[in-house]
Formats: sequence, C-alpha cells, structure tokens
Amino acid sequence: MYKNGTNLVQSFRHSVPYINMHRNKKFVIFLTGEAIYHSNFSNIINDIGLLHSLGIRIVIVFSIIPQIDVFLEKMNLKCIFYNNIRITTPKILNYIKKISGQLQLEITARLSLSISNTPLQGANINVVSGNFIIAQPFGIVKGIDYFHTGKVRRINYQSINQQLLNNNAVVLVSPVASSVTGECFNLNSEEIANNIAVKIQAEKLISFSQHSGIIDYKNQRIYSEIISEKLEKYIENKKFIRYFSNQYLRFLKCAVNSCKKGVSRIHIISYQKKGALLEELFSSKGIGTQILIESSESIIPASINDIGGILNVIKPLEIKGILVRRSREQLEIEIHNFIVIKKDNLVIACVALYPFLKEKIGELACLAVHPDYQSVSRGELLLNAIIIKAKKICLQKIFVLTTHSIHWFQERGFVPVNINVLPDSKKKMYNYKRGSKVLIINI
Repeated sequence: MYKNGTNLVQSFRHSVPYINMHRNKKFVIFLTGEAIYHSNFSNIINDIGLLHSLGIRIVIVFSIIPQIDVFLEKMNLKCIFYNNIRITTPKILNYIKKISGQLQLEITARLSLSISNTPLQGANINVVSGNFIIAQPFGIVKGIDYFHTGKVRRINYQSINQQLLNNNAVVLVSPVASSVTGECFNLNSEEIANNIAVKIQAEKLISFSQHSGIIDYKNQRIYSEIISEKLEKYIENKKFIRYFSNQYLRFLKCAVNSCKKGVSRIHIISYQKKGALLEELFSSKGIGTQILIESSESIIPASINDIGGILNVIKPLEIKGILVRRSREQLEIEIHNFIVIKKDNLVIACVALYPFLKEKIGELACLAVHPDYQSVSRGELLLNAIIIKAKKICLQKIFVLTTHSIHWFQERGFVPVNINVLPDSKKKMYNYKRGSKVLIINI
C-alpha cells in the first residue's frame, strides 16, 4: 500500500512542471466519431474535464462520420461520395443535423456531470456552443453538385476567445454550420479543428485517432515526434497511406498546414488507451506522436567541423565554473558523443551523452546554449534529443552531474541521488572538491 502511495505522489510531482506549463494555454481537441463510439469515451470526457480543472482553455470539435454511416444504413439510404467527399443532399442533411444535435447534447451532458463520487464532481464546467463557424457551399466541381456539403468560410475567433478567456467555458463545435444566407452545411471536422487552432493561436491541437500516433503499415508507432516537413513526405508515401482511413490522412494533411501557420504542437493519440490524453500531456515519454512546427534550426549529431562552434558556446560557462573545461583535443576525441543545434550553419547549443553500456545508463554532459539564443527552450529540445538517442542504444537511465542547474533538471523529471548509483568507472573520476550534485531520470 505504501509503495502504491509513493508511486502516486512521485507521478503527481513529476506532472507539476507540465501543469504549470499548460495552465491558461488554449488547446483544441478533435474527437473522431469512432472515439465517441468507443467504450473509453467516458474516460476521455473525464480527462478533458480534468484539463479544464487545471486551467487549460479547451475547444472541442467532434466528427460524426461513423454515426452518419450507421444511421443511413438503417434507413436504407445510400450516400454518394465523389473524390472521397460526401455529397450531402437536403434529405441527408436533415439526418446529419439530427445526429449532430444529439451528440452535441450528449457531450454537453457528460461534461456537465457534477454529482458526488464521479471524476467531474464539483467541476461545474460551462459548455458553450454557437455560431462560431460561418460556412459556405463546397459548390459544383466538374459538374458534380455537392449540395449541402460545405467548407469553412470564416471563424469567429473573437467570440471563441471571449468564451475561453473571459467566461472560462469549454467551447463545443459540431460539424454542422450555417452560412450568411441562413443555410446549413455539413463540414469537414478536421478542417474545422485545424482552422480554429490557427485562428485562436492555440498552443496545441490534439486528435484522438484509431492509431497511437504516426504508425507504419504494421500499426506500430514509429515516431514519438516528427517535424511537419518530414510528415508531409511521409503521407506522400503510397506504401504507407494505403493502410490508413481517409479521415486519418485528412487530419495529417491539415496538421501539416496548421504547423506552417503557427500551431507549434499537434498531438495524435489513441482513443482506445485509457488515460492517453493525460499521459501524452503530463509525462516526458508521451504515448502518441507530437508534430512539431517547422524550424530554420536543426538538431543534428556533431561533426569535427562543429568543434569551433561548440567551444564558442561552452566557453562562457567554463569561465564561470559552471562547466568543466574541455580542450579542443578532448572534443576531437569525444565529438561522436555530441548533439548540436545549428541555425544558419552556426552552432548555437550543444549537449553530450556518454554511455555506460554495461550498466545501461548514460551521462548527460556539457548542456549549453549560446547566450544570444536562451530565450527559447532549446535546452529542453536537446534533453529530448538525448533521451531519444539513449533509447536507441538501449539505455534505461540518464544521470547528470551539475552544480548550478539542479532545479532545471528537477523540473524535467530528474531526481537527486547518492553518487553510489554512478557506474564504478565514473565514481572513480568524481571530483569531490567540485561537489557536483547527481541527478537521475528513468527513460
């Protein structure tokens, strides 16, 4: 019992930096129709309620594709698609409005649950829906009339921000929207979610999918994170995309576009995994795939040509006694251990990983960012890069010796330990006069 309590306390403590990081940030959460159908949906709703309780501003956009298909099948109605786009006739639109309205009320009711002995007890979430989306007809394309199939014309982002920031409400958006002529249209939910994320300058766009992120044809996650440029090439690979649904591919394509327009973090997680939303947002490991905004900077393994740049970055910290001095000759020998961030071919940050393969542990060392580039979290990017590198060579833990950055590492999951946990060869080299603190993290 005590052990379980200790694990809970430690997990909660490790979540605190992420809680502080996400507070008052705007998230757009995309719920697919499959996620709503799934038995885990009640847990997803509870987790969304928890995010709201932690001060995160939330917009929920939901899709109803499988619900439409099931309903029309029961009614013996056949729906026509052209270029993978549903043609929404007036009769089918009436059914879609009914399905959308029912699900909108159901989601609102679930988020409004506030009775005793439930996860949302005392949450008192204010859920707001409205005409936040102005639609326009998809039109007639190559002689094909799409009738009431539409697309986003305009986002009333000022109203959304007012509800999020001033009223602390959860904004709920359905795939049915009105036009300036008073007509209703059936819209692409992925397009809605991505347009809202861009317009309100959301910190994150999160999609629940049947997949645990970016996967291969064997349904295995192959990226815990990927930059949008690489993702764009990935979804052009016919070898992989033939295994994916049209909705999944539409979201990936929209995600690339959102990154280009400024949404810095897009997450794809599985709706089948309990607690996936919390694990993705409040742990260093995550459980899905994070799509990152394009950058002019690159994080790459260092080469001999980077030694001059590394020396330039670490010299100010060596002078202050924060880092142990390294000679050019030493760097030449150890350069294969280094990772650098380069901007316009200039080294602006560096870090090293010294592996102890027998003990399955590695030392993170020489983490430094040039003073002119310390306003952005490049240190955290390098830490993540080192963790990825360590996992590839089957390390299980990473330790660091530091005299000045103790709190920085603790905020990112490292815990102080005794020097006895160090590998024997490292203990023999420990400088007692320097008195560095030892911190460690499981990866």
